[in-house]
Amino acid sequence: MKKREKIEKTSIFKVFEPKKKPQVGGELPEKTIRYIERPVNLPFLTTTDENGEQYGSAEDMQDKWNLSEKNATLTVVRKRKFLSLAIAVAAFITLIVGVFYILPRVLPDIFRGTNIELFVEPIINLEYADESYRVVNESAVALMTEPDPASIRIAEVLFNEPVTYVSGAKDGYCKIKTTDGLTGFVKESSLIADTASVEPDVHQYKLIVSDSSKNIMTHASNGTLIKKVMMNTVLYADIKREGVYQVALPGGDSGWIGSSGVIELSPRAVNEVVSSRYFVSSVLTFVNSKYIENGMSIDGASVNGVVYVSAEVNGIKIPRTMEEQAKAGTEIIPEPDAVTGKITVEQILPGDIIFLSSPKANSGDKEIYEMAVCTDTGTLFMISPSRTTVRLRNFSSGDAICDRIVTIRRLFSSKVM
Repeated sequence: MKKREKIEKTSIFKVFEPKKKPQVGGELPEKTIRYIERPVNLPFLTTTDENGEQYGSAEDMQDKWNLSEKNATLTVVRKRKFLSLAIAVAAFITLIVGVFYILPRVLPDIFRGTNIELFVEPIINLEYADESYRVVNESAVALMTEPDPASIRIAEVLFNEPVTYVSGAKDGYCKIKTTDGLTGFVKESSLIADTASVEPDVHQYKLIVSDSSKNIMTHASNGTLIKKVMMNTVLYADIKREGVYQVALPGGDSGWIGSSGVIELSPRAVNEVVSSRYFVSSVLTFVNSKYIENGMSIDGASVNGVVYVSAEVNGIKIPRTMEEQAKAGTEIIPEPDAVTGKITVEQILPGDIIFLSSPKANSGDKEIYEMAVCTDTGTLFMISPSRTTVRLRNFSSGDAICDRIVTIRRLFSSKVM
């Protein structure tokens, strides 16, 4: 009995004992073979040859899978990719052509007559379409009484200024008429027939040079000089960048000018009238300039020429000649001092224009000989006694110059605006 119990105990504990893993290099258990009782018959492995090299019978792709030879190869995939790419490129090109070529030509016709600003056609009125018009192509050109450089200088015409061609003349001169009605002779080589640079409606900006002079350059930066233009030169521009404008030039060319010292307006706008201090400031830029009879540029100026360009850039149009300027503005009649009977300088304000008789004229002679501009109390801008420069001169009450006053004209208000 004891022996039997020992055998049973051994068999019970044997279940919980861990199985021993086969040792490396030891004997491996024998592999068993699983026999398939029911072999699986696949439809495409119906026959085999005796050597075992071929499985199933050949299939017809058209009959079995409804595929052609081309569809069953990889080349058709590549062709399809190329076809898709070609369709995409064609669609992109069509879109670009439609947006940038077709639509800009079709949409204006569709929306013509509406008030949509994008499709409103600008009205272009050509001011200088007549063949008689010319444009000045030099910085400043002398307008002479005769086709002779030794004749009297009437005035000057500035760069890009439109004039009317009247007739030809001898020695390279032609007869012209300015927009303010002056007639005289200029060098024909200084004019050009192309008027596109002065047509307001074909440009975006109107620029008036307010500095004594400005340079027009070939490039916006680091360019070479094309032309030096003077105060009151009017230019038209189509492109505006930081600190510069691209301006149209006579003959169809273009150049670049800095924005400082330039007044920007819309193409048909007129300059705003300002106070007399701005007028005086413009006049003072010509102090100590070389004097030239009826000149109106920094390269050669007269008092009437300086008054003309300084008044124009500050909003008031006046004639170019001294005789006509003596009728402009408002006449100021100062009251003589009750004791001395003389005019006091305090009655002449900055910006007033004084017309004087000759220092050799008899008392009571009212013929105008020269003119001056009051720039400050007791200070005049006028021709030097040697008639070589235009400069500042002091005067006081009771000065001999007060006895020569023919008339005083006031163009600008002294009120600060």
